[in-house]
Amino acid sequence: MTGILTGTCSWTDKELVRSGWYPPGVGRDAEARLRHYAERFPVVEVDATYYALPSRRNSLLWAERTPQGFRFDVKAFSLLTGHPTRTAALPADLRDHDRGDPGVLDEVWHRFSSALLPLRETGRLGTLLFQYPPWFTPGARAETVLHRMRKRTAGWPVAVEFRHADWWREDRRTRTAALLEDLDATAVAVDTARSLPASMPPVAPVTSPELAVVRFHGRSAAWGAGSKEDRFRHTYTERELCEWLPRLHALADRVAQLHVLFNNCCADAAVRAAGTMQRLLAPGGADEAAQPVGGRRGALGDVPVVGDLLDADRP
Repeated sequence: MTGILTGTCSWTDKELVRSGWYPPGVGRDAEARLRHYAERFPVVEVDATYYALPSRRNSLLWAERTPQGFRFDVKAFSLLTGHPTRTAALPADLRDHDRGDPGVLDEVWHRFSSALLPLRETGRLGTLLFQYPPWFTPGARAETVLHRMRKRTAGWPVAVEFRHADWWREDRRTRTAALLEDLDATAVAVDTARSLPASMPPVAPVTSPELAVVRFHGRSAAWGAGSKEDRFRHTYTERELCEWLPRLHALADRVAQLHVLFNNCCADAAVRAAGTMQRLLAPGGADEAAQPVGGRRGALGDVPVVGDLLDADRP
């Protein structure tokens, strides 16, 4: 099971630090905090880079404080994925420029990627996560944006998460998978609430032989609405995690590495879910009593398992 790395989408979240998961004194010490996390999980997502450009110094420190084999999946800066970006988050010399100017995006990318070189050079970089907003809908314009992004990021590992469900609707699925495969970008699978207008289909085609990523956002009824805390507030049950086991194993069989990340970052819910998933994925970790009723399909109803989707959706 060395090809499956399980972790969370933050190790510095304020609610996690306050939850008591870190031993006394560790939560407030940046070095001790990361070392404590890395002793328990082999991968983590850096989401601070979505809100502000990273620094080379931090990348150096992160590499120094983690063991060989540890991976950081780094979330792309908000401007690079078309999200609203605070003026204060931009470098001072770029604040008066047109944010949609390709030259500005090129310069932001240059500074973003340059700061991450220490992670890449030490083998700590997992992938760059480009999470596009809900208003980024399928179509020619969006595909042009994706091609420009991939040209800009040539040579770097990239994973793409869509937040508009139409990208993975049944009649669009094959085209989306083919697009990402052509871009040599990993398709990010997600677990979210079901049967909501903003719900994402729980599909996971393999679009890169190197990496697959699954992000567990929780199943809050406030998904797609409400505050950030409300959207991601969910405590996964063992039964809910077991629903994904066949899908995760199917993904792992087809890629060099699989990253399973929990984004239900309220208090210690994400680290507890990640720990449970690690146990379930270990040999003998999931006994029959924990398996969902109905075998491979479980509570996902008529949604095919990953193995079915991968074969059906490839062009």
